[in-house]
Amino acid sequence: MTLCKELRVECDAIFEANFNHPFIEELATGTLSEDIFKEYILQDSYYLQHYAKLHALAAAQATDMHTVRRFAQHAEGTCGAEIDLHESYFSLLGVTEQDLAQFKPAPTAYAYTSHLYRAAMEGDLAATLAALLPCYWVYYEIGERLKEATPNHPIYDKWIAMYSSEWFEQSTNEQIERLNELTKDLSQKRRAEIKAHFIKSCHYELQFWEMAYTKQNWDLEKVELQV
Repeated sequence: MTLCKELRVECDAIFEANFNHPFIEELATGTLSEDIFKEYILQDSYYLQHYAKLHALAAAQATDMHTVRRFAQHAEGTCGAEIDLHESYFSLLGVTEQDLAQFKPAPTAYAYTSHLYRAAMEGDLAATLAALLPCYWVYYEIGERLKEATPNHPIYDKWIAMYSSEWFEQSTNEQIERLNELTKDLSQKRRAEIKAHFIKSCHYELQFWEMAYTKQNWDLEKVELQV
């Protein structure tokens, strides 16, 4: 069994939790509060800036020019297609310059990107890709599940179309195949280390919806302290 097949089986419960989060369920029906989606887009824009940089780091870790080129293209794609898409959301959601000036990454967004950098800085290309892949894979499967959904909402229709597109499917499958190739001859110990990066990112994907849904922030008075 390939590593990615193992991972999909082992992470099925966390994938299902992503699919069944109220953020996704309400987005599919068009009932999600635009204020919550606005919080998500602001946090996701921050995340994607670092996601693009992580692809550039992956390009530097690659040992053949084809892989270097593909990761560089993925970095550009993140900076281009997805960031442009977010800017169109900014207009639809009425995001102001003041909103952007006052923006702070929420704890989960900060922790998720920190996890990605740690995987890249302490590991190799396989480790970096394992940490990056859940963002592709979870969103691709959400797009597949929601492609027949009819939220009848200009923002949510656009979001579903993005992640149910053929382009996004191809990008996801490319990275799945690449991780399988990178890990096919690794020891069981090393495979376990790679899998740990992937699993952590799957959990952060779930926490990202919750972060936006609850408008998570750093306010201490909203944190229940255990003493």
